[in-house]
Amino acid sequence: MKKYVSDFQIASIEHINEKYVLIKLTQVEELPEILPGQFVEVRVDHSPATFLRRPISIHFVDRKNNELWLLVAAIGEGTRHLAALHKGDTMNCMYPLGNGFTMPSNSNEKVLLVGGGVGVAPLLYYGKMLKDMGCEPIFLLGARSAKDLLMLDEFNKYGKVCITTEDGTAGEKGFVTNHSILGKIRFDRIATCGPKPMMIAVAKYASKNNIECEASLENKMACGVGACLCCVENTTEGNVCVCKEGPVINIKKLLWQI
Repeated sequence: MKKYVSDFQIASIEHINEKYVLIKLTQVEELPEILPGQFVEVRVDHSPATFLRRPISIHFVDRKNNELWLLVAAIGEGTRHLAALHKGDTMNCMYPLGNGFTMPSNSNEKVLLVGGGVGVAPLLYYGKMLKDMGCEPIFLLGARSAKDLLMLDEFNKYGKVCITTEDGTAGEKGFVTNHSILGKIRFDRIATCGPKPMMIAVAKYASKNNIECEASLENKMACGVGACLCCVENTTEGNVCVCKEGPVINIKKLLWQI
């Protein structure tokens, strides 16, 4: 796919809570083809301590308003600077990068999308694309507490939402792999993104039950085009750059102990 470097204008910026920010970007030109699971590399301007672009998952593509949504966790110098921007400011992005999630072969497939923390970000656009083809997914979203759950109103637009929280303040208490939905439905396909221990647990469940599963890896990325080699992951096909060969990778290729 063709890559672009564009100066976007911030159409809106919403502080969801003290940590997460939803940034909606727009430009004059119509957005190109973007696959669910791809990401952008954002240039952090006017931040002397930030030298490299920041990789951020594409949260959603709003074709009607020509907007690209980014869900940003403000946890470091670069992302905190992005979270401090305002409506009308400019944000330079290189996009769309990496490979996306696999679309089902037919609309009858039962698809489970499992996310935790900011890892829920790429699952919203994937869910929308699935629903557009007539395949209504089930979202299984995990968080430490109810206050850490993100964008539930948006997820509810595209499929059933199941929730787990570690402290039991919302949904079922426990981890995503403990949710009762896993014992009620036989899924054909699973996609997951979030903390690595969570993804490994999901991969174990999928492998045990012979379910196709893809994981969106969150390795540290600097260049986004496979040049710097800082995001390398060892797989059954050797070392691959997650930013180029991923970030979405079938669990059968990953050398996780599952």
